[in-house]
Amino acid sequence: MTSEIAIGSRVRKSPFFEATISHGVKQFSIYNHMYMPTSYGNPTAEYEALTEKVSIWDVGCERQVEIVGPDALELVEYLSTRGMRSCKEGRARYTPICDHQGILINDPITLCLRDDRYWVSIADGDLLLWAQAVSSERNLNCSVFEPEVSPLAVQGPKADQTMVDLLGDWVMDIPFFGFMETQLDDIPFIICRSGWSGQGGFELFLTDGSKGIDLWERVWNSGLRYGIHPGTPNAVERIESGLLSYRTDCGASATPLELGLDRFMNLERDEHFIGKEALLAEKSRGPTRRLVKILLSGEPLASPTEEPWAAFDESGNKIGEIRVAAWSPAMEGNLGLALISSKDAGRDFNAESRDGQSHRATHLSYFGERN
Repeated sequence: MTSEIAIGSRVRKSPFFEATISHGVKQFSIYNHMYMPTSYGNPTAEYEALTEKVSIWDVGCERQVEIVGPDALELVEYLSTRGMRSCKEGRARYTPICDHQGILINDPITLCLRDDRYWVSIADGDLLLWAQAVSSERNLNCSVFEPEVSPLAVQGPKADQTMVDLLGDWVMDIPFFGFMETQLDDIPFIICRSGWSGQGGFELFLTDGSKGIDLWERVWNSGLRYGIHPGTPNAVERIESGLLSYRTDCGASATPLELGLDRFMNLERDEHFIGKEALLAEKSRGPTRRLVKILLSGEPLASPTEEPWAAFDESGNKIGEIRVAAWSPAMEGNLGLALISSKDAGRDFNAESRDGQSHRATHLSYFGERN
């Protein structure tokens, strides 16, 4: 049986929606109350384009929370476990955000446009409402709203040359997590060296939604000589590269310490921030669970897991769950991420798929470990 998502007016479309249709999108998901492309019908071609050539993604659902005004930095500091006080204009940071119990509620990248203006580029979740409520409760002098900004990602080893051909050699001077405001004829956007892959590339933050199709086609034509292919945030490559997928990997119920995000927080800074006490206490006693990278036995998985699998120790006691698994061309095996008890996190264990099949999980590393 084939299931479908109906396309209607209740769920928003990105400025690149019609371009994805004309380029053959086959499947959507819902992300931040918007349609997000998830497949163009050929996973192998999409993976190869991302890892060998260049891939173009509609990630307009990666919404921005703009915080601007005299107290903008104060709000950003209070929301973030990492802080932005030392971040310079034109630079961005990965900034995990927690609730008061230290549970991760979003893991955005925050862009410093000025010392009184920030874009919080969010994962799936209603962070806008959270930031607005916190700002109001603290009576801060700043505006918090969603601006008209829609990212288009250009990822892969040929992304640099695609952008050089499109914009000029100057794009090579943009550092990782650095960005610049620019214009391509009458198409305004911010270009940032970032993206949800380990292959390198850029995100183009379009600031005029009426130019979405124009920007897509200009990038597409620039990338033709490099084998450009339409794609989406890639479930396989991001596991290989060690990139967190909020909700997918933790069910929105884990702390950053459980997820190996220690180096992306600054718990010792003087400023108070939401979740600080809970996180310091957890750091002192150690996290209860850990997210680990594993290899799974068995035949190649036909598609990434859609629901968690149970994980068991040698005595048959449940120790957690495999959150996601997929066949990895780079590892030539079934690669997965499991959220399991800390005392079992460094060991191999057993797992049972949703259809009752048994698998052996071999521990590879703790998620977030530097290689």
